[in-house]
Amino acid sequence: MESISRLSQHLPPFVINLSKSQRAQAVATVVSILALLSPLNRWLSWRSANHGDTLNRWNPATELVVVTGGSSGIGSRIVQMLEAKNIKVIILDINPPSGKNGTRTPFYKVDLSDADAIAAVAERIRSEHGHPTALVNNAGIAHGETILSVTPEKLQRLVSVNLEAPFLLTQQFLPDMITHNHGHIVNIASLASFLTQAANVDYGATKVGLLAFHEGLKQELRHIYNAPGVRATVIHPTWVNTPMIEPILKAGTLGRYVEAEDVAGAVVRQLTSGPWFACVDAGEGP
Repeated sequence: MESISRLSQHLPPFVINLSKSQRAQAVATVVSILALLSPLNRWLSWRSANHGDTLNRWNPATELVVVTGGSSGIGSRIVQMLEAKNIKVIILDINPPSGKNGTRTPFYKVDLSDADAIAAVAERIRSEHGHPTALVNNAGIAHGETILSVTPEKLQRLVSVNLEAPFLLTQQFLPDMITHNHGHIVNIASLASFLTQAANVDYGATKVGLLAFHEGLKQELRHIYNAPGVRATVIHPTWVNTPMIEPILKAGTLGRYVEAEDVAGAVVRQLTSGPWFACVDAGEGP
């Protein structure tokens, strides 16, 4: 390096300037290439998530979205955001909606831990509103029990609501989506799909299962059903400020969390612009 430095002292100025110019040009070229690769990578990822179907088939005027757990929390905000875009929504919940969602939104009371009730309500929806074009599997419950303290009854109900219900509802509504090569299945999982905490093992296990269900659904849509126009999305929120975590919030032991509208905004973006794999962490807005 010292010899090169000494040599450069004896070079004519125009040679030194040329060398600097070439280096600057090379750096600029690399930066330009990287700038081009970034949107290309995003487009290729989007195209892969859409099974190679680059057409945006979402039509607000003709869509019918079923949202489970739509009476409160994240589901309530999803319903409100979709209706603000003049999209027809149906709520499935054990409890009736309140506030803004209690006026014009069709509501069906259903126990999502009951397979027969799910089949019956799905038939009612089809006969009264037609076939849904999108399903948002949002409903979920948690007990905050340890492995040794949770009862078989509580465990079975949690598994039924968090994991079996999305599976059964998808079985009900997916066939027509495949027939028309148009539809969208959104599963609300959790960051607990990747990191399960103590006294939350049963909940985390269902979210791991829901992620596996989503991944398997994508594979079947592509390789078995040949339905590239049917999309699948999984959302992984962190702790969300909903009634489910009120005890933790009151205890003051929770640091970072997001609001329900943050997660709802991510869901609505995926429905209206195409599928993705989304983690909603603290600080991310709609």
